[in-house]
Amino acid sequence: MIWYQIFQDGPEYEARKRKGTFTPPNLSIKDIRDAVPPHLFKRSTSKSLFYVIRHLSFTYAFYYLATQIDTIANLIAGGEAPRYIFARRLISATLWISYWGWQGVTFAGIWCLGHEAGHEALSPYRWVNIMIGMSLHTSVLTPYYAWRSTHRAHHKATNNLERDETYIPPTRKDFNLPDAKVAVRMDYAEVLEETPAFTLFKMFVRQFFGFQLYLIHNRKGNPRYPPGTSHYKPSSLLFKPEERNLIIISNVAIGSMILLLGIYIYNVGWSSAWSYYFLPWLMAHNWIVMFTYLQHSDPTIPYYRKDQWTFARGALATVDRPLFGWVGRFFFHNISTDHLAHHFFSTIPFYNLPQATEAIKPVLGDYYNYDSTSVLYALWRSFTQCTFVESEGDVVFFKNQYGEAVIEPQT
Repeated sequence: MIWYQIFQDGPEYEARKRKGTFTPPNLSIKDIRDAVPPHLFKRSTSKSLFYVIRHLSFTYAFYYLATQIDTIANLIAGGEAPRYIFARRLISATLWISYWGWQGVTFAGIWCLGHEAGHEALSPYRWVNIMIGMSLHTSVLTPYYAWRSTHRAHHKATNNLERDETYIPPTRKDFNLPDAKVAVRMDYAEVLEETPAFTLFKMFVRQFFGFQLYLIHNRKGNPRYPPGTSHYKPSSLLFKPEERNLIIISNVAIGSMILLLGIYIYNVGWSSAWSYYFLPWLMAHNWIVMFTYLQHSDPTIPYYRKDQWTFARGALATVDRPLFGWVGRFFFHNISTDHLAHHFFSTIPFYNLPQATEAIKPVLGDYYNYDSTSVLYALWRSFTQCTFVESEGDVVFFKNQYGEAVIEPQT
């Protein structure tokens, strides 16, 4: 990619935008299922454990290298003499920033593997998935059973405005905007326009803290739930009554992890915990929010209401993105590159998803959504253009802060 192309829409996005209108698909689930070779559904415990161990080995390797940063900085700077102090500090700062970035990637990958376990996609044995998923998600402070429950509900109602669980867009009515037939550009500007600095601040808060805020009090979750809704509250309406004991187990696991971190801080110090764990953990949240948001929130992707929603239409309201190239495939385990196939077949192991994607492309045709737009530009585009949807209509698209949509449903 030429450097200036990171600020341009990808050709696939441009092609969808040029169409201008959208007709909901009527594809057969059976035809899509029949296109996938049966062996791709096979889950191998040993193969999955290999990937888990490989990933954790990289995580430990990055941690070990971080413990050697001072030594490495001294070696590169030429020694510990006072005249080398500036070079040593500069090298040390550069290495720490690199560690936080890369370890943030591995922490996000740990979360991705826990996500796979939550779908029982790592092993044909349920207890193996539970052991792996509980261990991995708890290590990055995600309540395994609670998040698994709402994420499965998301899969059952993807981009259904009444029943989906995450990233439910606000409506015209939520912003008290005038009717689209009479509203003018100034009406939108008065309510929705904001400074770039404030937009960046909102983006920062959501990227680094949004996932935990969603877990704690359902921020950006479905507004049908009452205030006080939380993934940590066993009686929450997010869960079925029979799931409440599982939510308690998740909470105990999270409490145990927090206790372990507390013991570490008591014995080693807050500075060490902040440098080795919490800063990479925050970076991981940035990546997690980035790829989960961009999977379904895009100006060219529809939302559905009432009878217009079907499972296939919801699964197709997904965008595959080559998130950071080989890094995304290797460390994020295909969660962004092959997310559409995952929505159709959530138990296919992540290492088989690329083949599954290629198998279903001919069946999906133009309804396969792919976008090679630079991910940072795509994030900014969605954050600034996916502002609200209409309060009425069974098929709706995002509109920007001036009430303009890239695509309209076919009438």
